[in-house]
Amino acid sequence: MSASYISDSIIAGSDMAWNQDKQKLLVQGEILVETRSHKMWGGAVTAWMYLPMVRSQVWQQLTDYPRWVQYFPDIIKSEVLHKGDTKHLYQVAQKAFIFFTAQVEIYLNVIEVLGQQIQFRMVKGTFEDFNANLELKDCGNGTMLAYTVQATPLIPIPSIFIQQAMNFELPTNMRKMRQVLCKSQNNS
Repeated sequence: MSASYISDSIIAGSDMAWNQDKQKLLVQGEILVETRSHKMWGGAVTAWMYLPMVRSQVWQQLTDYPRWVQYFPDIIKSEVLHKGDTKHLYQVAQKAFIFFTAQVEIYLNVIEVLGQQIQFRMVKGTFEDFNANLELKDCGNGTMLAYTVQATPLIPIPSIFIQQAMNFELPTNMRKMRQVLCKSQNNS
């Protein structure tokens, strides 16, 4: 199933199987995650999150790309290099493991569909490939956010480990994003 189909089903409530997941998203504040393989050494993940904010407020904060260091703790730098129809973004992330710290950097083209979608496409970086897509849809008095990432590291790591890491890390990062977004809304 596509991220768009699932988001539409959650919002519309048209699929009976999604009623329980809709309850988890809207009432309990859970993050729903679906992982899948991507190439031999990569992984892909889609995460859905409900934000109790209007879409225009969410959009304004998400497109302030230097703030992404607040949303995702592993991102230590997020800098807009060029603005225009296609923005150019440079990000650095760092992750500490038991015996070492890994650092990755990535240059991205960012294409925005005003108020609805942000596409991140790797130009160059420490990945074989990296693409992400963020979609926003109205949902009641708030916004449903779907964030899809697919990536293949340069170092061959079995896909199952990549998927497990994404499944573990992304919900934590999304909760942090929601916390920062909602706190900013309450302070304005």
